[in-house]
Amino acid sequence: ALGEGKMLQGPSRDSSDSGFTPLVVVELASDTKEEAVAWLLSRIRDQQQNGGAELLVEQLGPGVGAQEKENPNVFLVGATWQRLLSGAEDVGLFKEFSDGSMRGFTCANKHNFKDFKGDGDDFLSMAECQYVIKHELDTLRAKDETHVPGHSQAKLYPGKSIIRRLQSKGILIQIFPLHEKEELKRLSFSWYRKVKLSLQPLDAIRHYYGEGQALYFGFLEYFTFALVPMALIGVPYYLFDWEDYDKYVVFAVFNVVWCTVILELWKRCSASLAYRWGTLSRKKAFEEPRPGFHGVLGFNPVTGREEPLYPNAKRQLRIYLVSLPFVLLCLYASLYVMMIYFQMEGWALSVHDEEPTFWTGILLFIPSIIYAVVIEIMNLIYRYAAEFLTEWENHRLESSYQNHLVLKVLVFNFFNCFASLFYIAFVMQDMVLLRQSLATLLITSQILNQFMEAFLPYWLQRRRNKKMIRKIQKRRALEEKELPLPAQVWLEADMSTYLGTFDDYLELFLLFGYVSLFSCVYPLAAVLVVLNNITEVYSDAFKMCRVFKRPFSDPAANIGVWQLAFEAMSVIAVVTNCALIGMSPQVKAYFPDSETQLILWTVAIEHGLLAFKFILSFLIPDVPKHIRIEQARLEFESLEALKKKRQLHGG
Repeated sequence: ALGEGKMLQGPSRDSSDSGFTPLVVVELASDTKEEAVAWLLSRIRDQQQNGGAELLVEQLGPGVGAQEKENPNVFLVGATWQRLLSGAEDVGLFKEFSDGSMRGFTCANKHNFKDFKGDGDDFLSMAECQYVIKHELDTLRAKDETHVPGHSQAKLYPGKSIIRRLQSKGILIQIFPLHEKEELKRLSFSWYRKVKLSLQPLDAIRHYYGEGQALYFGFLEYFTFALVPMALIGVPYYLFDWEDYDKYVVFAVFNVVWCTVILELWKRCSASLAYRWGTLSRKKAFEEPRPGFHGVLGFNPVTGREEPLYPNAKRQLRIYLVSLPFVLLCLYASLYVMMIYFQMEGWALSVHDEEPTFWTGILLFIPSIIYAVVIEIMNLIYRYAAEFLTEWENHRLESSYQNHLVLKVLVFNFFNCFASLFYIAFVMQDMVLLRQSLATLLITSQILNQFMEAFLPYWLQRRRNKKMIRKIQKRRALEEKELPLPAQVWLEADMSTYLGTFDDYLELFLLFGYVSLFSCVYPLAAVLVVLNNITEVYSDAFKMCRVFKRPFSDPAANIGVWQLAFEAMSVIAVVTNCALIGMSPQVKAYFPDSETQLILWTVAIEHGLLAFKFILSFLIPDVPKHIRIEQARLEFESLEALKKKRQLHGG
């Protein structure tokens, strides 16, 4: 039954067998033993009842420049339509039902789904097919093998995920989904090729890259629009009240309400998108241990399968006795660098005061620019250290690894980027310097980020592509000329791997911090961030389409742990803005005699605002009413169907 059924009518990239459409590329190390390759291929092709993945797999033919030292162990994986549809049911894919609601796809019910025609040729998008194949490969388990044939160091035991073992032992170099040339060209044209004032094609992004990616771009767009009122109020403030610091009280109050409301409304917006894309009600798949996780073999009490176990106490000791002191040490180093910056700032001021000229005026900005560059470098170095430590903590699940990494990186980046601003605002209480530092930090970090994120990867990619093109002896531009399949696969295999949305969200988090914490002192911050976000949309879109391999889709229902991070930032923003209000000369004038009274009032107002913030988040429901009703209706229907089934069987 393997070769039967209609094949995927995807891109017109058929290799030797006219029915086979390659979807995913699997590259093994060039020194992999032949018996290991034969064993893996037989496991991928084997029928499901025998524990195989029942997929189609073919070796990639030699490229045009076959005399080059090409790795022979590159394989293309595809599947029959029947297999993809049963796989879609396995992963719990939600699709649009004939009544317009989103329901979990089942093969038994397939003709009741809206776009299911004939054999269901175009029912699944290519990204969904690739996600299904990735899932099937990931769930290939060892049966009674003790090790990978020919590689005795790659130990196996019953139930172990084969792909994860091959990855952790370096036998499997990479596994990635292929780009779809025509669709990518259409998407890039509607997304970033033509400069236009319109929304991003989120549905098309989701169709090609999956929900996780589309939610990031949805959030980026939403955040940009949410900043517009701030920017519109900020410009006249900046122009007319430049020297008058007393006026920022109104702006600070607006700031507090604004950052609460936009995050609450984003939850609703995100729920609407996730419902439309069918990920809102999807059950989370049972998480497998990470590829890097190691421990002593034991039995998982939930699945009954044999897998490595690692004592939690040991992990906690690693976290509290090594990771925590290391993070604190890094924070101390960050403080030390900040103090050096203030000394440089003091020196520049003294030079300027002695003999003010045009050049000493420019010199005043130099310390801030150097400090901004140093901050970016420190963030980068710390990021590597945090990844190494989180890996060493040996977390069992990917989600727990991500949460610990996000926490480490956020704490350090927050401290590193904002410590100097807090020090200037609340210790030195120098609003002129605060404004100048904020402007310099914001502008410098944005320029550096754009360079690191878009131009650098693109330039490196161009160099790599040129080498590659020389290899395949095609001088024509890549986009125009249809490359033969092997050349296309090699070109994509050589592209940079996309590492997920972590850094993109981190950048937005820091920008949100600059705006929500201190923009009342420097009202142009929101304008700068809006401009940054507009270029960010274009540079991120460009990166996704031109620089990186296609990532596997990630069926996300929200922005995950980042929602919490942004909410934590908005709580800190309330406290900061209240403190800035309390310090303004305007407010101080009301309490000429008593400093204590002023502090008490400030704290009381801050508590009131926090209470208002939490009441507001309670009053605005996270999921819009019509979606809640729809979800409840579907649940009721499935319960009714279950009852009927029981009655039939009972009768």
